[in-house]
Amino acid sequence: MNTLATILLQAGAGGGMTSFLMIALLIVIFYFFIIRPQTQKQKKINEFRSGLKKGDKVMTAGGILGRIREIRDDIIVLEVDKNVSLRVLKTSVYETAQDIAETSGTPQVNE
Repeated sequence: MNTLATILLQAGAGGGMTSFLMIALLIVIFYFFIIRPQTQKQKKINEFRSGLKKGDKVMTAGGILGRIREIRDDIIVLEVDKNVSLRVLKTSVYETAQDIAETSGTPQVNE
């Protein structure tokens, strides 16, 4: 027990700068591996959503495929079949159906 107290005292006395450097290193690693990629991904999604236009084929977060019939402020009217339209939030639209079809080869929107 006496040696444990000695080790803790030595670590506290001489390890102040080392502890500070370790914390700073962890913050830098956290930034480059978690925060920065997430902000870049969010920026790309926001650019995609601002570029949406009437006639684009899209997929919602719920997996609904459709073509944009109308865009209001934060609402998109999707035509999912003939005479069937859905209103969805703009924030629930993530990528075009064409992009999904090119990467995975599965979902397609019927013309």
